[in-house]
Formats: sequence, C-alpha cells, structure tokens
Amino acid sequence: MSGYILAIDQGTTSTRSMIFDHEMHIVGVAQQEFTQHFPDSGWVEHDADEIWQTVLATIEKAVSAAEIKIGDVAAIGITNQRETVVVWDRETGQPVHRAIVWQDRRTARFCDELKHKGLEPLFTEKTGLLLDPYFSGTKLSWLLKNVDGLKARAENGQICFGTVDSWLIYKLTGGKVHATDATNASRTLIYDIGDNRFDDELLSILEIPRAMLPEVKDCADDFGITDASVLGAEIPILGVAGDQQAAVIGNACFEPGMMKSTYGTGCFALLNTGRDRVASSNRLLTTIAYRMNGETTYALEGSIFIAGAAVQWLRDQMGFVKVASETDALASKADPHQRVYLVPAFTGLGAPHWDADARGAIFGLTRGTGPAEFARAVLESVAYQTHDLLEAMKKDWNGSASKTVLRVDGGMVASDWTMQRLADILAAPVDRPVVLETTVLGAAWLAGSRAGLWPDQKGFAATWKRDRRFEPGMDVTEREAAIAGWQDSVSRCLTTR
Repeated sequence: MSGYILAIDQGTTSTRSMIFDHEMHIVGVAQQEFTQHFPDSGWVEHDADEIWQTVLATIEKAVSAAEIKIGDVAAIGITNQRETVVVWDRETGQPVHRAIVWQDRRTARFCDELKHKGLEPLFTEKTGLLLDPYFSGTKLSWLLKNVDGLKARAENGQICFGTVDSWLIYKLTGGKVHATDATNASRTLIYDIGDNRFDDELLSILEIPRAMLPEVKDCADDFGITDASVLGAEIPILGVAGDQQAAVIGNACFEPGMMKSTYGTGCFALLNTGRDRVASSNRLLTTIAYRMNGETTYALEGSIFIAGAAVQWLRDQMGFVKVASETDALASKADPHQRVYLVPAFTGLGAPHWDADARGAIFGLTRGTGPAEFARAVLESVAYQTHDLLEAMKKDWNGSASKTVLRVDGGMVASDWTMQRLADILAAPVDRPVVLETTVLGAAWLAGSRAGLWPDQKGFAATWKRDRRFEPGMDVTEREAAIAGWQDSVSRCLTTR
C-alpha cells in the first residue's frame, strides 16, 4: 500500500485538496473558489453540485502536482465547513435545493419563537448549543416547510440530509454511504452529545424525519470506499472532522486543558475538557472535540465573528493599507500613549456576548489619532476578544484553563506583532506551529493513522513542532488598564445590557 494521503478541505469560499507523503509532508496542493449566492437579505447559499465539481477538479490537480497517480493514494480524509445544510434525493443524488450556509440568518425569527416557548435550555442541555440560526437544525426545518413535497419524501426515506462531509462521502462512494462523523453531527442542533445519538424529542420539535439522517461514526472510521467510476480508483475514506475540530486534532491538542485558536476571517477557540462535558454558564458552546474508538472527548468553544475581517476592513473600506501584511508595521508605529479601542461588531458580537444586534464602534479618538492607531486597535481587538473567551472558559472549567498554552493557526498568526500582543493580553504563552495548515493536517492524520501508515495519537503529538513561542511581557498594571478600557468599550456597544 502506498503512503500517500489525500485530504479534502471543503471551506466556505473555496475547496482545497492536498496530497501528503508518508512523512506527513505536503507534496501536492490545489485550490478553487466557488460561487456565493445571496438570494435575500441575510441569506447565504451554495450550489452543492458546484462544490462537488471543485472537489473533483482540485483532487485531479493536487494528484498531478504531486506527480503521482490517483491509485497511489492509500486513504482519504475530509474536513469541512460546519453547519451548512445539504439535502438531496437518495436515488438520483440530485440536491433538492441549494445548500443553506452556516452564515445564513433566515431562521432567526424561528429561533426567537423557540426561545419564547422556553425551549432553549432543553436544546442546550442535550446539544451543548444555543438556539441560533448558525446551527443546522432550524435550516433543515425551514427546507422541509418551504420545498414542496419535501417532508413527505423525507418521511418515506427518499431524501438524505447531511452537512457537507456527508454530501462528499455520498458522492465519492457513488451513493453507497450516507454517513457523518460525531463532530459534524454535534453541530446540527438535533444531536445529543451525551448519548451520542440524534434525539427524538428535538427532531419532533423541529419536525425533522429520522429517516433522512446520516449514520454517525467516529472521526477515524470506515466511511466507505470511493467508487472506481468517480476518481478512477477505489480508495478508503478513513477520516472526517469539522474544520475547527480538525484544527484541534492537527494542533495535537489531545490533553485536557490544551487550547487552540484559529484566526481567519473570524476566530474559533476550543479548549479540550477531556471526558468532562462542561456546561457553560458564560454563553460558550459545549461541543465534541473528537470521538476516537467510541470514546468522546469534549471541548468548550468560543466563536469570534470578526478577526481577519477587521484587517480587510482596514484595507478595503478605510484604505489605510494596500495589503494586509502592512498592518504589522503600521501598528508598531502607533503612539503608545493613545489608548484607542475598536469593537469590531460589524455583524454583531459572538461569544461570550451573543448579541446579534450590537454594532461596531471605535473609542478613544484624539486629534492625534491616525492610521497607525487604527491599525493597532484592529489587531488588539483580536487579542481582547480572545481574552474574553479564555476568561469565560476559566469560569466554566473551575479555573483549569488558567495555565494553558494557546496553540494558534490561521492566516493572522503570521503577524508577529499580533501574536506578541495576544500573549501580553492573555498573560499566557502563545505557540505558533511550524505547520500552519493544521486543519487539513488533522483530517489527513485521521485517515493516515486509521490506515496504519501514520503514527498513533501519541506519536502524532510528538511530531508537532513549534515555530515560535510568544511569551507575555506586558506590565501587570498596564495590562489590567488596557483590558478595563476594552471591557468598558464593549459594554457601550451591547444592546442586551
């Protein structure tokens, strides 16, 4: 058996395929964007067939770039945008509607109705999630109510529901396998993360037929074999995880207390809580970090809506920089005596506030405030928001996260200035890995380890290498004053005070 692993990273705006060799090095990469559809205000949709075509195209190009044949691939791992809903005909494999994306807000009113009925505690108790359009359940309910005849067909077993991983598994196996993994299932709002099963009571409330649901497997498991007519070879699919959980795995955050934070358009921080399913009292999410060999590892998750997107705003709307990489140098020139705060609530505030109606603001402007101070405020906002998440996690987990080392990944972590300020504000070390493609690496490891070609969990953790550790160096008094100013600024933006 060859040592090559194919990892498919199906994201919100593009699809990537990567080929890894037996030493876990990337030897072939291909990426392709696809169309974003906005049929109404707050609505976001994808064409599931177009996504599938990008998967096929990037696999072909990645294999070519690696100078191998598809038959040289020993196993496939998949990581994907979470919560996005795909519904298709079980027999024909044709989508019955465009996929409804995790960003879509069309079910906000429905979520409010469920909250007014006092149902949010029930959903949170079972799923670890909040009643928010972000998650899959209310999107699926909307489709069943708004696509003619869909509910009856679903009840008769003619319709499949899945997140994007399920859709890709179905297509890759030629329609033979309808499955998902525990991490993606845990984001649907209908999955009991304690019992590890789809919940009949929640399905009844949302009027979702059980017959349309996928089988739930471990993250490293047998998800079927690709049909030879699809890729030109029969290859086992052996690993699946939602993108943020795949980053936990790729960062080797396998021990309770370990924490990763991914800085892309937004930011997602996950704290491994081990076998302890910690119920949050601070508006964080309780979720499945991964499930291996039937054993579930849990995490606390905090979502920040705006991280790298604030740098894009600085570039595109404000025109202070021509390219994002200039922000570092500009921020370093800021007047240290000015304390300017940007609260980047451009689309509301995520955890731990969950205030969808909050809007962005900037505080502390003086006559001397200029582009450099704006740049510093933008980068510091990422550090302050991460601090809020970590403090909430400490409260939820009895202070056990107080000595954690944060492992980071994503586009923003290339900024030394931002990472140093993050360590200063957190008063905790920040580790940047050598391999920044941790999400796709996590999916590849799941498949490679299941195939017996890559190290086991302990061995993989030993391969994780640090590029640089950023140690906190800010004076305690200065740090406390800076955080107090941030908290005051955020309080002025909240609509739920």
